[in-house]
Amino acid sequence: MNLNFTTEENTFRQEVLAFIEQSLPADIQHKILNGLILEKDDYLRWQRALHAKGWGGTGWRTEFGGTGWNAVQQYIFEEECAAAGAPRLIPFGVKMVAPVIMAFGSPAQQQRYLPRILSGEEWWCQGYSEPGAGSDLASVKTSAQFTRTDDGDHYIVNGQKTWTTQGQYADWIFCLVRTDQEAKAQRSISFLLIDMHSPGVTVRPIITMDGAHEVNEVWLEDVRVPVENRVGEENKGWTYAKFLLGHERANIAGIGIAKRELARLKRIASLEMKNGKPLIKDPMFSARIAQIDIDLMALEITNLRVLSTEAEHRAPGPEASILKIKGTEIQQAITELLTQAVGPYALPLRREAMAAGYRGDAVGPFYATPLAANYLNMRKLSIYGGSTEIQKNIIAQMILGL
Repeated sequence: MNLNFTTEENTFRQEVLAFIEQSLPADIQHKILNGLILEKDDYLRWQRALHAKGWGGTGWRTEFGGTGWNAVQQYIFEEECAAAGAPRLIPFGVKMVAPVIMAFGSPAQQQRYLPRILSGEEWWCQGYSEPGAGSDLASVKTSAQFTRTDDGDHYIVNGQKTWTTQGQYADWIFCLVRTDQEAKAQRSISFLLIDMHSPGVTVRPIITMDGAHEVNEVWLEDVRVPVENRVGEENKGWTYAKFLLGHERANIAGIGIAKRELARLKRIASLEMKNGKPLIKDPMFSARIAQIDIDLMALEITNLRVLSTEAEHRAPGPEASILKIKGTEIQQAITELLTQAVGPYALPLRREAMAAGYRGDAVGPFYATPLAANYLNMRKLSIYGGSTEIQKNIIAQMILGL
């Protein structure tokens, strides 16, 4: 197993770096590198720049307008984008529903949805979790009743989805719905594409503890969905859902982001003073930074090993759960140290001060403003994409044989 990058891969890295330098807007880069709030337009501008380059679908096959990149190229691209301060692509369209449509959708669905996802013309969100169905998605209760009328065949959808990230911006939502009330749990689920502007769709904000409006609850009340908006076969949605989750968990370790934030931690620790010396010179604090550095290097090597299996056309196994757990722990440890580094200046959580161009009163140095909110927001990593407890169960069963 060779974990070194080839000459061709290093040449590709230089191409990525040149593109980022030329195309990444400076104001977006400033926001990312300083932990400030991104707006919808920031994500769209970056997606459009990628699309203009032909890189809008980094993991897509070329016949659908994608790059045709392999797993290593995608890793290099995401690592360099994160380090440079480019936005992380909102995954729900490009990385989640698009692969499902490519694999299981009809030609008409592929022609209708994929070009608009690539260009950023349409924004997607995910309709999986429900109040009683989070880690156990087979328990979804949102119903879709088939009905035939003069204006065509439809499903009438009723139910509630929750923790719907960026749902307030979305044009479409992909949903798991129950289309057979009598069949067993996994055998009665279908995969529907629902227009968020349809009558009966209501989006209600959920304000998280960092003061952000990032997630929502979505209510579906007698929403009419054309049957042609069903992906694949009726009652086969569980198969498509598992396929999608495999894509969601790909590269979820967030190594590029962790590297960038670790560099920010070191910069801030060199500015903060303790007993007349930079905090980074404090033996206890520097030891904690060093431990994160070591853990991150080990995680990167593990991730490269996973990528090498993909290069050999073998699907990643339960080791993806190891990446998810350790990546979560590292990112949360970095935000914890960032908050500790600035001490009491992290306490005043003023969400408005995280906006670029804020002119109000600041408490403490500029770089301290977003740290408390970022710390609180990163608590979610233990849950989304499969909770830490679920990932540990996968490791126990599939690696340890327990």
